Amino acid sequence: MQKELSLLLPLLGNHEETSIDNRIFHMGKVGSNDIVAMQCGIGKVNAAIGTMLMLTNFSVELVISTGVAGGADSSVNVMDVIIGERIAYHDVWCGPGTSYGEAYGFPLYFKSSSDVMRMVDFSNNVKAGLICSGDKFISTIEEVNEIKSHYPDAIAVDMESTSIAQVCYMRNVPFFCARVISDSPGANHDNSKQYDDFWEVAPKHTFNIIHEILLKTK
Repeated sequence: MQKELSLLLPLLGNHEETSIDNRIFHMGKVGSNDIVAMQCGIGKVNAAIGTMLMLTNFSVELVISTGVAGGADSSVNVMDVIIGERIAYHDVWCGPGTSYGEAYGFPLYFKSSSDVMRMVDFSNNVKAGLICSGDKFISTIEEVNEIKSHYPDAIAVDMESTSIAQVCYMRNVPFFCARVISDSPGANHDNSKQYDDFWEVAPKHTFNIIHEILLKTK
């Protein structure tokens, strides 16, 4: 979303932008790395289209999905950064002969790059686990429980990461996912307010981790 992008762009040196198919791509430098950033929009279709446009028009060596996620387990709290060690759909079923969540012809779980995972400092409320994606903002404990009936080890939910990972899998491009927990469905009676109050500082935690990773890569 625009709020997330606005926090990310100041990290880019030599910032330029270009428009492709009505999408704005922001180009710049972080350390010795050339970076292309975009606001994909909410949901799986927007994310998949944006990812394919990026991979088609730029020489991409790594795709990073970042932004916010909802907490789906008592082990995570608002402000925690979750690294998507595994990523899966929570709203896909392709019928008999397939597993729940499996897009036909693709693995049930997509994974973040193990090389990048090794660069992460798992301290200061940074955790790794399963992130589940679907085209619905998850706002109640009942919805979380439904997802966990299929994925008991899910710790976070979002609306984009798995579709981004699937496009990367199709194009054989490494993928990495880092999301910050913006809200914990069922934690209080005003979950939407919990989400609205989040934006002051929390996304910076995620971008700081990504910034540190980029400074380590050549």
